[in-house]
Amino acid sequence: MDSQKEALQRIISTLASKNDEIQNFIDTLNQTLKGVQENSSNILSELDEEFDSLYSILDEVKESMVNSIKQEQARKSQELQSQLSQCNNALENSEELLEFATRSLDIKEPEEFSKVSDNMTHLMVDFSQERQMLQTLKFLPVPKAPEIDPVECLVADNSVTVAWRMPEEDNKIDHFILEYRKTNFDGLPRVKDERCWEIIDNIKGTEYTLSGLKFDSKYMNFRVRACNKAVAGEYSDPVTLETKALNFNLDNSSSHLNLRVEDTCVEWDPTGGKGQEKVKGKENKGSGHVTSLKKHTRSGTPSPKRTSVGSRPPAVRGSRDRFTGESYTVLGDTAIENGQHYWEVKAQKDCKSYSVGVAYKTLGKFDQLGKTNTSWCIHVNNWLQNTFAAKHNNKVKALDVTVPERIGVFCDFDGGLLSFYDANSKQLLYSFKTKFTQPVLPGFMVWCGGLSLSTGMQVPSAVRTLQKSENGMTGSASSLNTVPQ
Repeated sequence: MDSQKEALQRIISTLASKNDEIQNFIDTLNQTLKGVQENSSNILSELDEEFDSLYSILDEVKESMVNSIKQEQARKSQELQSQLSQCNNALENSEELLEFATRSLDIKEPEEFSKVSDNMTHLMVDFSQERQMLQTLKFLPVPKAPEIDPVECLVADNSVTVAWRMPEEDNKIDHFILEYRKTNFDGLPRVKDERCWEIIDNIKGTEYTLSGLKFDSKYMNFRVRACNKAVAGEYSDPVTLETKALNFNLDNSSSHLNLRVEDTCVEWDPTGGKGQEKVKGKENKGSGHVTSLKKHTRSGTPSPKRTSVGSRPPAVRGSRDRFTGESYTVLGDTAIENGQHYWEVKAQKDCKSYSVGVAYKTLGKFDQLGKTNTSWCIHVNNWLQNTFAAKHNNKVKALDVTVPERIGVFCDFDGGLLSFYDANSKQLLYSFKTKFTQPVLPGFMVWCGGLSLSTGMQVPSAVRTLQKSENGMTGSASSLNTVPQ
């Protein structure tokens, strides 16, 4: 009986999947039909405009020629009228007439008698070439659809290079149009429930690189079309490329009350939590903190409406107490359970003290990053004296390097490696070698300043390369110099 149920369940799942595919294909056909109707109307409209433009040009040429003929007619008429007037005056005076007649007898060439000819043949126009050209007027050939080669496409360093080719040579192509959109669905693009296509126009070559992308979706769809001087061809078959990366926000529901948290930014707020310190039982979570944020800003005036990360359920944290005391800590809302991941952190210029690292979700509410065996971090102190150090289990390793403007964090969960880099130069700052026994969360501490995060980033190629030569620079928790904290 159980085997029959399992077989029936598989059949139901297969039918549901096929039903989804058929529905997606129907949506595609409807979309294509709609596109045919719209494109036909557009082509007819453009054809009317082209012929109207041609008629307009012919009318302008005709008007110019008519004006030239009329001007020539007026000039010759004026000269003839002038001569006629002179003749009439001569007739009124016989002496002048006789004298004119006498002079006329001496004229032997008739052309000399009248200085103006009635000949207008020099204004004739030969339209034979134009007539032949108009008779050969045909529809412009539509460029064929290009072909995107997934093998030649490259996804690296938050950039995507798309390469394509034409099925046959076409020397009339002027440029290409590339379109892309983000999606969380593998395979062919879906007509419904998708983001809009982004357009990049006027691409002269058969390759284009999109750089500086945030990979906040699992995949990206791409398609391209060729254009000549007047018409665009059909789209290529769409290609789907994988763009997975770690995306997380800061967990506002359990952050320290002296931290003002919003998505990927955290800022020290000395007024945070006042009026809530006497609340009995567990400290407020989620919406209670949002209320506090609305009441306090640096200027003491009501802050604008905020969208708090705490308003949505944390991915893995579940319910826990807020950090309190002198921990000034906030964790990420997404756990790392496997794989290699990378993110970057930038501190405000006036930030006096901050830490960046990872921690187990069991980190206590009074615990500070790096002072327990459940957290690893690098710490920057710009108050009283400047120090830069790696911390774990209350042990400290001083770092003899300049604090970078941006810090890159690389976490290889399966390999038990946590490395910190100068995000700009990719210089290695320090590495912890350990074995993670639980999922880890990105962790941050800040005092008198603020931090901003960059997530949705792939592991940079330079970092992957440096991992091969990192052994000589790698430290571990046990190798840290022990300094009382």
